[in-house]
Amino acid sequence: MNNATRTRRRTGRALAALLAADGLVHLYWATGLTWPAPDERTLSLAVLGSEVSFGPPVVLPLAALTLTGAAAVLAHAHGRGGRPARLVTSAVAAGLAVRGLAGLGWAAGLLPTPAEGPFRTLNLALYTPACLGFGWAAARLARAR
Repeated sequence: MNNATRTRRRTGRALAALLAADGLVHLYWATGLTWPAPDERTLSLAVLGSEVSFGPPVVLPLAALTLTGAAAVLAHAHGRGGRPARLVTSAVAAGLAVRGLAGLGWAAGLLPTPAEGPFRTLNLALYTPACLGFGWAAARLARAR
């Protein structure tokens, strides 16, 4: 196995792990539990910066989406899944890039966001850098044949 193949597989595993973890957290929230927040309102303000339901009708489709993305990314990284896996990997890259750019918009004050509270800090320190970094990695992976 050459270095490019090893790098592609490592990138795919890391990206798939991130997506799978996100999907599992959404499944957890679908049970009504709100870790790491004490309640749904606090969770929503920390994760999204506004009050939004974390009920099953909202979080289960997101869990399905991220878990499907994880499987497709992993398949593509290992040369399996053909065109569909590559297209899903491209969609993952686009989705992460859009979220990362929105995060930059919030950070720059171009998009409305709460002035105080955990979302602003989490967006700057975690959400935006992770989305931009993993989005870039997913785009590179999607280009690999």
